[in-house]
Amino acid sequence: MGEPYLLTPGPLTTAIEVKEAMLRDWGSWDGDFRAMTADVRRRLLALIGDEAGEFDCVPMQGSGTFCVEAMLGSFIPKDGKALVLANGAYGLRAAETMKYLGRAFTLIDKGDYLPPRGEEVAAALDADPAITHVVAIHCETSSGILNPVAEISEAVYARGRKLLIDSMSAFGAIPLGVHDVRYEAIVSSANKCIEGVPGFGFVIAKKAELEAASGRSHSLSLDVHAQWAYMNKTGQWRFTPPTHVVAAFLKALEMHEAEGGVAGRGARYARNRDVLVSGMRELGFETLLADRWLSPIIVTFFNPAHPAFSFQAFYDLMKAKRFIIYPGKLTVVDSFRVGCIGRMDEHVMRRVVKAAGECLAEMGVDSAAPPEAAIAERARLAA
Repeated sequence: MGEPYLLTPGPLTTAIEVKEAMLRDWGSWDGDFRAMTADVRRRLLALIGDEAGEFDCVPMQGSGTFCVEAMLGSFIPKDGKALVLANGAYGLRAAETMKYLGRAFTLIDKGDYLPPRGEEVAAALDADPAITHVVAIHCETSSGILNPVAEISEAVYARGRKLLIDSMSAFGAIPLGVHDVRYEAIVSSANKCIEGVPGFGFVIAKKAELEAASGRSHSLSLDVHAQWAYMNKTGQWRFTPPTHVVAAFLKALEMHEAEGGVAGRGARYARNRDVLVSGMRELGFETLLADRWLSPIIVTFFNPAHPAFSFQAFYDLMKAKRFIIYPGKLTVVDSFRVGCIGRMDEHVMRRVVKAAGECLAEMGVDSAAPPEAAIAERARLAA
C-alpha cells in the first residue's frame, strides 16, 4: 500500500526527491559538503528578505528543542530576564528551559484557547523594567494557534526590549520577513514547513546579537556564537553534521522555491486546512479554536462524546487507511490533532475526511459532537 501520510506537525511526509537526496554519503570536511552548507544558509536568509545583510543563519545539530535551548542560552544574558509567552506545551517548555538555564523569567500563560496579545505584553513590560527579552511561539502546535507575533513585536520594541521567536512549525509557510516583523532571532527546524527530515535546526539572528553572545552559552554543543564563528571561519560544522539530512534539506529548499516560496507553501497549507476543517465539521467534529486563530499548520479537534469513541481505536483505524494522526496535547479536554503540512494537497485532505467518516462508522459512532462540557469550557475560557 505504500507509506502512510504523516498528519503531524513534523516529522512529516516528504517528497521522493527529498528521500533520494539521502542516498549519497558526504564527507563533513569536503568542499562539496561545505558548499552545500553555505547554500542552505544563503537560501534560508533569503526567506526573511534581509537585503541589508543584518542577519546571519547558523545551522545547529539536533532536534528543534535543542535549537530553542541554544537560542535562549546564547541570546539571553545571564543577568537578563525573559518574559515567556505561553499558550500551550511549547511556550511552557521554553519556560522550563529557562529554569534549567538558571535565567530569570516571568510567564504569561494563556491556557489552550487564546493567544497572548500585544496589550498584555505591553502591560507586563511596563510593570517590570528588569525584563530584557520576550520569548514568543509563532505557531503553538499543541492547539494549532497562530500567535500574533507582529503585534507582540510592536509592543516589545516600543518599550526598548528584544524579541526571540520560536518559529519551529511556521517558518517557511507563514511570512516572517524582517520588513514585516522586528526580532533579534528566530529558530526553526529542518523537518517542518520546508519539508525536510529531522536532524538539525537553525537560528537566524542579527549579527550584532551573535557577536554579543560570545562566552554567554551554558553549553559547549549549544553555543550559537561558537558554531557561527567556526562555520564562518572554516565553512564546517564544529561537530559531526547530519550530512544526509543537510543534503535532503537542500533539495527541500529547492522544491520550496519552485513552489513559490513562503507564499506558495503557505497557500497550499491553507487550502489543506480549509478542506480539512470544512469536511470534519460536516462529520460533526468541532475545532478547539475559533476560525480567526486556526493556523494552516495543524488543527485540534475535540474527541466525540459518543461512548463508542476511543481515540486509540480511531487512531488505529486511520493508520490502517494510511493516515497517521496526532494525539491531543491539551490540559483541559480530550482532543486529537490533524496536521496540514507536508508533501500533500487538498485532494489528500479530502481522502483524510472520507477516512475519518469511515472510521466513525466502523466504530459505531453516529455523532462526532464533542461533550457539552468541552464546548462550555471553550466558551468560558475564550470569554
